[in-house]
Amino acid sequence: MAASLAPSLADQMNLLDELQLFKVQGRDKRGNKVLRVVAKYLPARMVSCEAVKKHLEDSVFPKLGEKPFSVVYFHAGVERNENFPGISALRSFYDAVPDPLKENLQAVYFVHPGLQARLFLATFGRFLFTGGLYGKVKYVSRLEFVWEYVRKGEIQVPEFVKDHEDQLEYRPLRTMDYGMESDFPRPYCAGANMDNPMALYSMRCIS
Repeated sequence: MAASLAPSLADQMNLLDELQLFKVQGRDKRGNKVLRVVAKYLPARMVSCEAVKKHLEDSVFPKLGEKPFSVVYFHAGVERNENFPGISALRSFYDAVPDPLKENLQAVYFVHPGLQARLFLATFGRFLFTGGLYGKVKYVSRLEFVWEYVRKGEIQVPEFVKDHEDQLEYRPLRTMDYGMESDFPRPYCAGANMDNPMALYSMRCIS
């Protein structure tokens, strides 16, 4: 994920701390802790998979404890060449999550999903993320619908996410824009290297 001349592991972890890519913040409507994830804050060219996993293990997972929690994932601002780590890295991150945390995860609210990201996850997500995670992903097209499931005012929304929301207001509403929804399971195409058509497709369609 990172270039060969990456900073030291300690420097990478300090960077992740400063950027607050992952932040346990606020509660959902059931009183569960919320893990906020801002995808744009991932410096994919500057940090390694190992640094991200260690950051999760040392600084994020302990804060979630042993009780149910939800994830609010802000997708706005993701660009393949800047902050998308790649399919193998995503699977590596997921595999690093302890099984008890996977079981405690109640829902992943995927805010502002692009059409291409939706198509990718609908096609491959069920098999890329095993253990039932895919079934917990809920697409949320507008911020106003997030507050139906998460306590408003307890989660910091980055300004660029609000700007993205404003831009969406000028687009015609489609069926997928009305609230929250999940996808039906889709077929799986194995493999995640760049020689595999699925990997090439996913790199194009994640944003």
